[in-house]
Amino acid sequence: MIPAHGPAPAGQRPMLLSLAVNPFMHQHLPKLLLCLSMLACSAGHAATEPPTDWIDPDTGHRVIRLSREPDTASLYFHQNAFSPQGDKMILTSPSGFSVIDLKTHEIKLVVPGVHYSVTGSSGVEFGRKTRQIFYQKDGAIFATDVDTLVTHELAKLPEGGSMSALNADETLVVGIRTDGPKPVGPVGWPAPDTVMHAPDGRVLTFAEMREVLLNNRVDLHIPMSMFTLDLKTGEVKTIHRTTEWLGHVQFSPTDPGFVMFCHEGPWHRVDRIWSMRIDGSELKLVHKRTMNMEIAGHESFGADGRMLWYDLQTPRGQDFWLAGYEVATGRSVRYHLERNEWSVHFNSSPDGKLFIGDGGDNEMVAHAPDGKWIYLFHPEDVPDVAGVKAPNSGDLIKPGFFRSERLVNMSAHNYQLEPNVHFTPDMKWVIFRSNMHGPVHVYAVEVAKH
Repeated sequence: MIPAHGPAPAGQRPMLLSLAVNPFMHQHLPKLLLCLSMLACSAGHAATEPPTDWIDPDTGHRVIRLSREPDTASLYFHQNAFSPQGDKMILTSPSGFSVIDLKTHEIKLVVPGVHYSVTGSSGVEFGRKTRQIFYQKDGAIFATDVDTLVTHELAKLPEGGSMSALNADETLVVGIRTDGPKPVGPVGWPAPDTVMHAPDGRVLTFAEMREVLLNNRVDLHIPMSMFTLDLKTGEVKTIHRTTEWLGHVQFSPTDPGFVMFCHEGPWHRVDRIWSMRIDGSELKLVHKRTMNMEIAGHESFGADGRMLWYDLQTPRGQDFWLAGYEVATGRSVRYHLERNEWSVHFNSSPDGKLFIGDGGDNEMVAHAPDGKWIYLFHPEDVPDVAGVKAPNSGDLIKPGFFRSERLVNMSAHNYQLEPNVHFTPDMKWVIFRSNMHGPVHVYAVEVAKH
């Protein structure tokens, strides 16, 4: 979706309809082409059914394949994929939206015919109060009960608008729209077989091509806006306007009136992470750069909404942290990572005591020589020496580091598809998507070691 070397296109992934009826596909066509390329590459593996249950010989952890239909994906790392009771999880597949029972592993198709790209899934979330999934379809927001399959159209999206997130009490959707001319051509994601050159003639890597395309998009300064859509009345309110490139919009999991969003673009160039009340007040820059080439991004809320967590590098590609920002106080905590432990995405456990990461390949921002792993992280604080504190210690960044454990060897995974790790609500499993056996499938690794 939005690797640390740059974000994915603004807005949400629409359904894969024809360009004639879905103008958003002009923006997202490069990702569709990438998916098709992945499918073509996986065709040679299709004859061999991927394994369903094994012990990773390099880690000792049990891995199971949850999906049965090829090219099934889990949701993006910050989307709410789980029912309020913690028993069901959303999957997206060529057949539509399904839910999987996390105990029996039975898969049930609940919204047929709505298909999102395997590299994206924004525009669908589980409600945090009811057993409904909320999603975008045909220019409107729908809700389907996963037990009864009763479906309701709730409200029409504004013209050109797309769903980003659902709030905690299921009353509002927040979304973004482009108010100026749509970008032409690839936006942040090179089409398959694209070749670009540096000024010195060197052929750019995939990651470097993304940087160039992202920078080109930022330079357009296209007017954009953020809006809320009331799911009972259909009222649309514009809550923020800018010529920055908006993306990654998220509602707090606990505060129905609080959002976080980003300014997309090369992370070392933009002031990325912002928070705001839904009436447009209290607009805040969450992380302010203090050195050249410092980057921060891939932001997400902790499960209780108290903390915002994000990838921080000081400077880019050299020193790695998972940083936390306390919403109520603005205080910060930073956990240090080694180069090989850096991950495209990080996520926190429901109780906030553990973290996970999905690793990365050697072309990505960390250039890790051995980074292709699913990780479990145990945070450790750096204590005061002999209990002696600085007079202003409470106002300073709280330092720490991660004690890491490898869960899954991802050496066969192509990281142009990002794994997007999630803890299950009971914290016993870590969910991820992978093409390690060819077609894209959803897997789970058990946190306890065998």
